[in-house]
Amino acid sequence: MGKVKQPLPVKLIVGMISGKENLFDEVEKELSQRFGPIDFKSPILSFHYTEHYEKEMGGGLKREFISFQNLIDPAKIVEIKLFTNQLEKDFLSPHSNQLKENFPSPNSTHRRINLDPGYLTLSKLVLATTKNFQHRIYLKKGIYAEVTLKFKKGRGFEPWEWTYPDYKSKEYLNIFNHLREIYNGQILETAEKPKIK
Repeated sequence: MGKVKQPLPVKLIVGMISGKENLFDEVEKELSQRFGPIDFKSPILSFHYTEHYEKEMGGGLKREFISFQNLIDPAKIVEIKLFTNQLEKDFLSPHSNQLKENFPSPNSTHRRINLDPGYLTLSKLVLATTKNFQHRIYLKKGIYAEVTLKFKKGRGFEPWEWTYPDYKSKEYLNIFNHLREIYNGQILETAEKPKIK
């Protein structure tokens, strides 16, 4: 019988998409108040992999990734996703109510920023989502988990067949490999070195 063990703490990351770069700084302040100091910010990248968000958020979208110095219990990802969902609502366009009157559908609100929280371990990148699918595991409170990237020794992070196109890109993979190095250093400092290297 397997022995139940407490998992190692993991590295919290948040991916942000917006057409307004100044919103990244505003949202980062809110996130750091909740989760502690930010220890990494990626370059601001052009988001051109899908048109999925353009109808709601407009064109010229940008992407930025951040990570946090404080490691977390992976079970906390549910509450974190619920918090970032609320934060998206807090940053809705001031004209959202007017849009609802003109277009009274559930999708008529004007979202200005998209937040994708997840966590990184030495072996994988996990993203939290509200959308169910065959490769996602239900956690609780309407939140699912997806293993988006896997780590292979000597090769770095690699995608699965279901991985989003942007997360397959070399620039994203370079970011997550760099974050893994930061995380590995943090784990070594705790003297709780995992088996996967």
